[in-house]
Amino acid sequence: MNGLIGKKVGMTSIYDASGKNIACTVVEMGPNVVTQVKSADNDGYSALQIGYGEAKMKRTSKSLQGHFEKAGTTPKKKLIEIRNPEISKNAGEELNIEDYFKIGDMVRAVGTSKGKGFQGVVKRHNFGGVGQSTHGQHNRLRAPGSIGASSYPSKVFKGMRMAGRMGGDQVKVKNLKVVNIFPEKNLIIIKGAIPGHKGSFVIIEK
Repeated sequence: MNGLIGKKVGMTSIYDASGKNIACTVVEMGPNVVTQVKSADNDGYSALQIGYGEAKMKRTSKSLQGHFEKAGTTPKKKLIEIRNPEISKNAGEELNIEDYFKIGDMVRAVGTSKGKGFQGVVKRHNFGGVGQSTHGQHNRLRAPGSIGASSYPSKVFKGMRMAGRMGGDQVKVKNLKVVNIFPEKNLIIIKGAIPGHKGSFVIIEK
């Protein structure tokens, strides 16, 4: 994985050359700071640990304070590792958008989807619900219906689509296109939607 950490700013739309309106997501992508350089000799593999987002000193553990101080940077909110990095950097140096991405690149976005709480089968699994009338019951429009057989097997199989907690999961969206880049503002414009709410951390991979 080679990518950077960013913050989802929100959605917008732009017009392409043919005049078609395209929905896009705006992501603030930096700067990312290298907080540790791992090598095959010392750690068994080569990687760059990078951080993004300023964290308060009082909310950072003593061990992490020392870790960031050794790297010559301030405490960061989000840390990830880039295995087998394409770019060679030293601890404390910055990684910017233009180091990794250019207009037209196909990328992947990793984020935590919006939490929906406890939801029923209509919202969670797209069951028919309202509009597909049942056999006369007045209060069954959003009910799941039958969930298993009777005397055999006398149980509900695992994985049955039922009501439950929805959202709040790590989601990866593939084949997204970089539409535009604004290096001076650390902004990248990506075609389509990416997981997460406004202000949430996302990882954009190549």
